[in-house]
Amino acid sequence: MTMVHPGPRAARRAQARRATLRPIHGRLRAGQTVMQAVADLFAAHGCKGGVLSLAGVACEPMRYVLPALSTDGLHAAWYSATHAPAGRWTIDSATAIVGCKDGAPFLHCHGIWSDGGDIAMGHLLPLDAVIARDAQVQGLGAAETWFESLPDAETAFTLFTPQGGGDGPALFARILPGEDVVTAIETLAARNGIADARLHGVGSIDHIRFAQGHRMDCLATELRLDGARLAQGSAHVPIQAVDIHGHIARGTLARGENPVGVTLELIIEPTGDTP
Repeated sequence: MTMVHPGPRAARRAQARRATLRPIHGRLRAGQTVMQAVADLFAAHGCKGGVLSLAGVACEPMRYVLPALSTDGLHAAWYSATHAPAGRWTIDSATAIVGCKDGAPFLHCHGIWSDGGDIAMGHLLPLDAVIARDAQVQGLGAAETWFESLPDAETAFTLFTPQGGGDGPALFARILPGEDVVTAIETLAARNGIADARLHGVGSIDHIRFAQGHRMDCLATELRLDGARLAQGSAHVPIQAVDIHGHIARGTLARGENPVGVTLELIIEPTGDTP
């Protein structure tokens, strides 16, 4: 079984806007929701969109969802009920793509967290997870480029879509369903004159195939790029991923075998000379 989306297939299979990136660094304050704290941090840097690592952030309560099969007869996949584990959970690794929804700051975050014993991965609920202690974080922001949560006819989801832009060297991008992740990244970068870059992103893949030979045979997954990069035009894309059962997998994506499920939100941060 593979994903079949309900709406008309969009002609353009990748959307991108140019961006000028600036470093984001600062402290997320205890007692705030993750969303409040991240919104304050980005506002202090004059940024509307970007990416932030939440590694080391402790949350109590921790609230998240897993990917799930759809039961509504419309969407190709959906989300589980909210997971509400007891106690304090510390994020080991997490990527938050930051943008806007309904006129307010919003973020889309996938990560791995632990209570010191159990380990889980999922889609963080930033309006419900609360920061348990002050935490130092860092990332990248842009003042004039961001992701906006907009209705998407093809998937029937409301999805982060790149907006704004200018003539900066970086890219905010969205890769659409069915496109192979590795080759789509390479094609998008080449089209924009980028040969070397760090790659930041979250999204989903319909049945994951790893270059190491293992696989995640699940229609609905959630993933984050984990040290992915572009070198001389060739994409090397390690990920962390979770399936509908909460199983976690790690590895590097095989070329040509990993179609985007619902979306892949991507920030391409050039590390070499660009036009």
